[in-house]
Amino acid sequence: MFHFMTKLACSCLLTLVVLLAACGGGEAPLPESYAMLLKGGHVIDPKNEISAPMDVAISDGKIVAVRENLPEDRAEKVVDVTGLYVAPGLIDLHAHVYAGTGIPGVLTGDSSVYPDHFSFRSGCTTLVDVGSSGQRNFEDFKDRVIDRSKTRVLVMLNVAGGGMGVDGENDPADMEPEKIAAMIKKHPETIIGIKTAHYSGPEWVSVERAVEAANLADVPVMVDFGGNHPEARPIGELFLEKLRPGDIYTHMYSGLRVELTEEGKINPSMFKGRERGIIFDIGHGGGSFTWRVAVPAYEEGFPPDTISTDLHTGSMNAGMKDQTNVMSKILNLGSSIEDVVRMSTWKPAQVIKRTELGNLSEGGIADVAVLRLDEGDFGFLDTKRVTRKGDKLLTAELTIKDGKVEWDLNGRAGEDWETAYAKEENRVDR
Repeated sequence: MFHFMTKLACSCLLTLVVLLAACGGGEAPLPESYAMLLKGGHVIDPKNEISAPMDVAISDGKIVAVRENLPEDRAEKVVDVTGLYVAPGLIDLHAHVYAGTGIPGVLTGDSSVYPDHFSFRSGCTTLVDVGSSGQRNFEDFKDRVIDRSKTRVLVMLNVAGGGMGVDGENDPADMEPEKIAAMIKKHPETIIGIKTAHYSGPEWVSVERAVEAANLADVPVMVDFGGNHPEARPIGELFLEKLRPGDIYTHMYSGLRVELTEEGKINPSMFKGRERGIIFDIGHGGGSFTWRVAVPAYEEGFPPDTISTDLHTGSMNAGMKDQTNVMSKILNLGSSIEDVVRMSTWKPAQVIKRTELGNLSEGGIADVAVLRLDEGDFGFLDTKRVTRKGDKLLTAELTIKDGKVEWDLNGRAGEDWETAYAKEENRVDR
């Protein structure tokens, strides 16, 4: 009992010190030891307005310190990240990972990819699957993929009950707001929004029912707005009348939905939508990012709010590549490194209302992406296989999720081979 009370007292004291530090009483004391120290990097943490050389200490799956010149002698492992950027684990806001069903030709099947195969190697610790599943097959998705993945997979349910499966997304009878909201409330830890896409009719029914369900469940809506019937469904009406502030318009640089006027200018409705609070997302994909829209958008001062891939089998080996490649495109259009990190971390965390993610706050989840920024002569493809040159390329060197190294491109967190095998020989000698 004495031992328990002593631990309780120490815990309460530590909590008090952290609270005092947060209220302006100074930094919390450093722990006596930490499992891992990322040493010598440049930390970018948009939530905490940090962009400076700092070290990051990690223990028990948590960030325990983000400060200058942390002592190395307290660390069980020191990882040299000199010359690299240390950012929160990246959040890909638009992916398709409902794999393993065996259904050919759809995103509820063979067109999806398994999350762990593509997440960590691009710095992502969280993927948001948008619309691959609906309320009728979400629990199969959860059992088949989500619960078996190291990657944190969050979901926006399709407004269509069968998701992007063989039944398609064109039947209003399969768009049932009450059932959608009920499934979200049953799994609030995983389902964070509603997606509508590919409805081919001239009516607004898919958007209206998505918004109805979202109001019932208090979640955002993402719209992949089909290019059909632009006269009956103009994007200005979508932004100013149908969607709510905080809802998301993906594929913003596609050029398929009158984002660009005949004069080559950005549709004024997009500026009005942003003023109203609509979130504009890249959603690169296999057919929804073109230089002919992205370049004039930047020239007119219309960058994205969030960067995402629209990862699936039709995009990963084409123009899109991965999250860091899409970030590199935005970097070469004129955004700063701080901007592209914010668009891939803290901003999407806010959009999906998961603010425990996307930051490096002390005491928070130890999801970390260590990024290398190279300068040189690089080429970047859009979805029309048109190349635009750039001089900056981001690559994920190290990805840590919940304090564990899941991707290590150049063995930075590994042990030197001679030292490691010498220890092994010593063990054998004994």
